[in-house]
Amino acid sequence: MKRIKSISWFLGIAMFMFGILKVLVPTIHGWFAVQMTNSGISKYIPIWVGIAGEIVSGSALIVALFTAQKFSSRTIWLIIQGASATIIIMMLTAVYVHMQPNVPADVLPLKIKAPFIPIFMLSLALTNVYLIQRKIKNKLY
Repeated sequence: MKRIKSISWFLGIAMFMFGILKVLVPTIHGWFAVQMTNSGISKYIPIWVGIAGEIVSGSALIVALFTAQKFSSRTIWLIIQGASATIIIMMLTAVYVHMQPNVPADVLPLKIKAPFIPIFMLSLALTNVYLIQRKIKNKLY
């Protein structure tokens, strides 16, 4: 329980902040737009989808943790699991973007070409899903 809450707080705050940062930086010519355009993803997924996904998944985690006392544990676990699953998809996309040769390191977080940050966030989200599945399976909620 403690691990899930700790991971969820970190993921929630980080995803929300990264999403807001992308809103504050001009999206038409900003670094996130360059990442999406140079990786070829923007042909299939609009840039705003990634931004909205980060803000919504981060917000869902934060709200779920703030309101945990008002809902059943199972409801909170489902919200956390859904938000974590969304983060998994976004981080897999981020790893793909980092690996594209057309995406320069200058437009990536901390100017690091290797996908350390997305892999770290991906591993946290996967851990969250695993721990919640284990809790639900063993009815430890």
